[in-house]
Amino acid sequence: MEPEPAKCHRVSLAYLELSQPPDDVIALYGNTIVELDLSHNKISDLRFLQNLPRLQSLVVDHNHISSHVKIPLCPYLDTLWVNHNDIQNLGLFITTVAKSCPNLRILSMMNNQAAPSFFNGGTYQQYLDYRYFVISSLPKLEVLDYTNVQPEERSEAKRIYPVSIVQPKKSTRRKRHSRSS
Repeated sequence: MEPEPAKCHRVSLAYLELSQPPDDVIALYGNTIVELDLSHNKISDLRFLQNLPRLQSLVVDHNHISSHVKIPLCPYLDTLWVNHNDIQNLGLFITTVAKSCPNLRILSMMNNQAAPSFFNGGTYQQYLDYRYFVISSLPKLEVLDYTNVQPEERSEAKRIYPVSIVQPKKSTRRKRHSRSS
């Protein structure tokens, strides 16, 4: 008889003026939370995600997330919404996301300074360059800002940004030299 799988939880803590999720919620449900909505709060630090090992979807719209946010490794996170935050440096933010969220498929960054669009004063060329950079940096990305990533976009992104911002880890093993007798 196999053990019953842990129950999965969808948790909404929106509109509560939180700077982080309550410790008791994390303690009780952290291992089972797969979807978390923290919209319209005062969240600026995401290090609490280390206590949510099964998290797949995170919504932190309308918070205080900046380009310098710390994000622990979230191997199962496939959806991240950070709309209406304080993200200004695209390269810094996307480098962190690429390293911490290797399986991200859906990202929405609308209404951040780092995500230029017609709605926040950006030009069409700035918008395209933003998309190409993000697409080239997140190889599994399927949707960016509610728009599907097209094969032509992925090709153009690779052409414009051929070098990955996340470098594979180098092996630390030393080569053994065989000695002949």
